[in-house]
Amino acid sequence: MKADIKNLDASSAGSVDLQDEIFGLEPRADILHRMVRYQMAKRQAGTHHTQGRSDVNGTQKKFVKQKGSGGARHGNRKAPLFRGGAKAFGPKARSHAIDLPKKVRALALKHALSAKAKSDELIVIGEAKMSAPKTAELRKSLGALGAKSALIIESGDIDANFGMAAQNIPNIDVLPVEGINVYDILKHEKLVLTKDALGALEARFGA
Repeated sequence: MKADIKNLDASSAGSVDLQDEIFGLEPRADILHRMVRYQMAKRQAGTHHTQGRSDVNGTQKKFVKQKGSGGARHGNRKAPLFRGGAKAFGPKARSHAIDLPKKVRALALKHALSAKAKSDELIVIGEAKMSAPKTAELRKSLGALGAKSALIIESGDIDANFGMAAQNIPNIDVLPVEGINVYDILKHEKLVLTKDALGALEARFGA
């Protein structure tokens, strides 16, 4: 599979071969769904917490006699039915992360890349660099490329000028190739890979 290489000004800069093992798969929605669910569950903070009876400050003294008061039998005032008492069966801080095999995660990334390639939403550019951090100039360039909502992947360190210009544009995100993930790929309309990032991905998957 071949893909055209574009410059930031949308001019042609040649072509490149895309590996079928990475970009030529038939996308499977079930694998993509499992991966997005895995990412979303791992992202949850899980810091919600309520106080149980052992967490509430107060005396342990029994405040009413067991019998003869004419009322219900009680122990101390930490019980959930009293004001200032504990919460019965409340949430505790925990991790919401779920398990997903490493091979499935790698396969999901391949399917996400293949989905973009198959739907003609993959753009390969020569490099993501600018001489000055000018947002208006970058917005114009991305508009010429048809990338108004795009995830841009760069190999290695992100060019400082490019990153500063991109951070002010809505629906545009820039990540190093090490941070590429299924959720962000599917979240954006276009996936923009630099030529070096493409090579790094192929090396990562051993293609």
